[in-house]
Amino acid sequence: MARRLQAARQQKMLTERVEELTSKAKFAVSEGRDDLAEAALSRQIDFEAQAKKLDAVQQQAREEEQRLENGLTALNARKRQMEDALQAYLISRREAALGGDGPTRPGRSAEKKVDAAEQAFDRAMAGAGGVGFQRADADEINRVAEIDGMQKSATVAERLAALKAQQAA
Repeated sequence: MARRLQAARQQKMLTERVEELTSKAKFAVSEGRDDLAEAALSRQIDFEAQAKKLDAVQQQAREEEQRLENGLTALNARKRQMEDALQAYLISRREAALGGDGPTRPGRSAEKKVDAAEQAFDRAMAGAGGVGFQRADADEINRVAEIDGMQKSATVAERLAALKAQQAA
């Protein structure tokens, strides 16, 4: 964008110079100095050629801006995917630490290991210039894991009831 804006400023300056040279050429002709008018007009043609080159620079800059915008959009989408994958991984780790079948809490050492791993991951991402994100707090993750455990228990209960109904029939 800076390159495009710089080219636009230069093009504006060249346009002003072309207008100035036109008035100088007119003045030189009125004074009977055709040689000076020719020099001014020659310089004017040079400035117009430079202005056309700046048009090409502006177009290239616009295309590059668009390409960079598309890349940024793709990177943001990938960032969201990575954050979702990380959250899913953290939830599955919590479920594994909780036994996956309910809200029982094993020893605190597993949570400490997970927290240490998360902190190490955060440091590694920050050090590598990676994406910054806000990790959900442990209580929120535990609640989501508890919901998943409840859903699993409900599914098991439904299937057990279905099996009992089939045997009774």
